[in-house]
Amino acid sequence: MPEYKLTVNGKPMTVDVSPNTPILWVLRDSLNMTGTKFGCGMAQCGACTVHLNGQPIRGCVTPVTAAVGKKITTIEGLSAASNHPVQQAWIAEQVPQCGYCQSGMIMTASALLAKKANPTEADIDQALSGHICRCGTYPRIKKAILRAAKTGAASTGGAE
Repeated sequence: MPEYKLTVNGKPMTVDVSPNTPILWVLRDSLNMTGTKFGCGMAQCGACTVHLNGQPIRGCVTPVTAAVGKKITTIEGLSAASNHPVQQAWIAEQVPQCGYCQSGMIMTASALLAKKANPTEADIDQALSGHICRCGTYPRIKKAILRAAKTGAASTGGAE
């Protein structure tokens, strides 16, 4: 198999995988980083969202070849001590229930705040439109993003 040099959470890594292997499986199976979740495998639910050069992408449908020479940031790399303002707002607003969608939602929310420091509710709805939370915590998710915006999440973009 070919060898791919990647930058994941600011660290250089090499993986031996097939060129069409989705980033999700590279992260989970080859690099043992299980924070990014498999939900649907069709880019419909958002559980597999990671950043590629700061942009949220669906890891379940993005091949490893798309990440060569770019920076991948996962939920593990968003902040060293899990103290990113979005993560802290998630806790303060008691967002998680089952938690399965949370890493993807947090990654999308942090990318939104990095682009738009004070998003409107419509901006948040648009950014999260491709995410599914089976527990239905959408009102708390929106409150958490607005809270994070007030605490300056835009200035702490993570390991981009």
